Amino acid sequence: MSPLRRPKAHPGPLRIGVFGGAFDPPHKAHVALAQAALEQLALDQLHVLPTGVAWHKARALSAPEHRLAMSRLAFCELHRVVIDEREIQRAGPTFTIDTLDALQAENAGAELFLVMGADQFTALRQWHRWQAIVEVAIICVADRAINVRASGMFDSYGGQKHRFLSLQMPEWSVSATQVRQLAAAPTASTAELLPLVPAAVARYIAAQRLYKVDAAAGSSP
Repeated sequence: MSPLRRPKAHPGPLRIGVFGGAFDPPHKAHVALAQAALEQLALDQLHVLPTGVAWHKARALSAPEHRLAMSRLAFCELHRVVIDEREIQRAGPTFTIDTLDALQAENAGAELFLVMGADQFTALRQWHRWQAIVEVAIICVADRAINVRASGMFDSYGGQKHRFLSLQMPEWSVSATQVRQLAAAPTASTAELLPLVPAAVARYIAAQRLYKVDAAAGSSP
């Protein structure tokens, strides 16, 4: 992927956000977090990266083409978002540090901001080469899910705590697991999914019969 070449709205180096996840499916909290990151971090671009081989997931993910298509539908109305396919295309396990290193090499001098939810943040020390991740990117965590205990965990990084930021965003009581369970019901309708996922994603799930027990191979149970 070529370096960014859009006119900058602010002085200084390019500011590139990185937002990865299974996106199985992408839901409204994902979109809200992406929007918060774009606005609050003044990003020049936000790379949304559907996971490739999810070594840390106990369950099989939906086929990559479905998660990629849903990601394009979910984030299409946000300017400066790029749906980045590199982790899906990468052979073997997907590691965030590899993506960060690649983006840094493609955009010399850019500032990288890794966007995540609090559930991901609390598990950060279990990530592959997490120390390198903190050195390469500023870790930006959704404030909606940060409580007193989680906020205090920034302090546990000692001299690196300046590498962490919180993002303010609305409260969304939604998870991908909740969406999959609802969509799996035999009587589930598109209308029932609309409070949880963008309308285009709800229609895609219904059209492809994703998450149904009799769905085609490659879809999640």
